[in-house]
Amino acid sequence: MESYEPERLSSAQLAAMRRSLSSGRGALTRRSLLRASGMGALALGGIATLGACGIPPAGRAEGAAAADDHSAKEKELTFSNWTEYMDVSDDEKSRPTLEAFTERTGIRVRYTEDINDNVEFFGKIKPQLAAGQNTGRDLICVTDWLAARIIRLGWAQKLDPSNLPHAFANVSAQFRTPDWDPGRAYSYPWTGIPTVIAYNAKATGGRKVDSVTQLLDDPKLKGRVSFLSEMRDTVGMTLLDQGKDPGKFTDTDFDGAIGRLQKAVDKKQIRRFTGNDYTADLSKGDIAACVGWAGDIIQLQADNPDIKFAIPAAGYITSSDNLLVPAQARHKTNAEKLIDYYYEPPVAAQLAAYINYVCPVDGVRDELAKIDESMASNTLILPDREMAAKSRSFRSLSTEEETAYEEKFAKLIGA
Repeated sequence: MESYEPERLSSAQLAAMRRSLSSGRGALTRRSLLRASGMGALALGGIATLGACGIPPAGRAEGAAAADDHSAKEKELTFSNWTEYMDVSDDEKSRPTLEAFTERTGIRVRYTEDINDNVEFFGKIKPQLAAGQNTGRDLICVTDWLAARIIRLGWAQKLDPSNLPHAFANVSAQFRTPDWDPGRAYSYPWTGIPTVIAYNAKATGGRKVDSVTQLLDDPKLKGRVSFLSEMRDTVGMTLLDQGKDPGKFTDTDFDGAIGRLQKAVDKKQIRRFTGNDYTADLSKGDIAACVGWAGDIIQLQADNPDIKFAIPAAGYITSSDNLLVPAQARHKTNAEKLIDYYYEPPVAAQLAAYINYVCPVDGVRDELAKIDESMASNTLILPDREMAAKSRSFRSLSTEEETAYEEKFAKLIGA
């Protein structure tokens, strides 16, 4: 268990945060750039007041005690999420699945896209959580490593299974038992984020690229390879290629992966480490092959048939963004009802058709096919059994491990 003490981020952690904000998962996606002019301020029911401050005391080791739940009298909830993570109508004036939820339940959703980066967002809510105060949010969506930390600190409320029948029944096996929340007592996944190998078939002369070993050693790819500037993705994929389990690796294993990557840097096999700005170079063929995110690849394939992806035989990294109810949230039951709603296959299909990431809901294929047959057959959205079996997660890190690993990674990529 982890207790909370006020802390300063290390220079390596700050650098990782800046990378994510400028070009990583915290940056605008290609679709965001196309839609940004009309999307920035859209919210149902307005934006909640998200103030409050406090002096952080020591944290608790167990889950947050149940707060007073005002759901029965206050038919509302506030939901903080990432940009481009909710379906939008064609005229960009409404969010269909959220509106349908309100029509069905009478619960008004204050939806705000105020998560740009995990570290930055945690900095916003940490003082209130540590002081035992309401953050102004009933539901948040954060990446697995941050979800793990919030749960360890005792700042997430334990969910009531009786309010989550669809979620409990339909969460796919791939996401059911993360090491940081076995059995999903405190969280449910919103999306899965696969890290795969992508390549431009025209740039490779028609050759398939399907392993990290190829990326690091194939002389025909020299100088035309990129890896991600997100440590867990790049190191995790390299660990798998070396026969190591990213869910159980040691310091020695981590150092071995860094050393393997450093050799490829030294011989100029790797052109650069990137956030999602690799997409333009891959589409043009300046980068022939890379480690990339599935959501980006799906969007690129819509415009360029030469863009392909491969799942290495050694496996691939999947992270997840997860729904949590923060400590002291006023509307826990309402939040649980919203979580459960998004685990109904027709609703999950509508969401998946818009956001293009892995859907964590079993039984959604037929519903998605009604919307778009090509999406229903796309294993980057709905992994088949063989692909799901190759999925691996990067294990949870202590604060000390994260600092040490980010420092080593920052040195590798020249950050």
